[in-house]
Amino acid sequence: MKLEEYLAIPYRMVAYSAERPDGTWRRYASYPEIGITSEADTPWEAQELLEEQRIRYIIDHVQRGEPIPVPRPPLKSLTTVLDLERLGFARWLVENRHLNEGQDA
Repeated sequence: MKLEEYLAIPYRMVAYSAERPDGTWRRYASYPEIGITSEADTPWEAQELLEEQRIRYIIDHVQRGEPIPVPRPPLKSLTTVLDLERLGFARWLVENRHLNEGQDA
């Protein structure tokens, strides 16, 4: 599979809110099929962060030759859109070496 195809895989997203011990509420978004979760103040921010993590996850795995879960086939309609939007961002991450930024080593 090509990078564009991996980026077009539709993963199941789970979003929820949870109260912290101090009484504040946080919003979470997760792709359980690839084991990534984000946390933010708003659902929109959590989803945006999750999408960035998904792209980093896929690029990192492709570069290292590690398997990427493919629970369903890539969406063909996204492969052309990805060339313009997400693939451009993915290539920017590779070119600027931001792949591991914000991740625990």
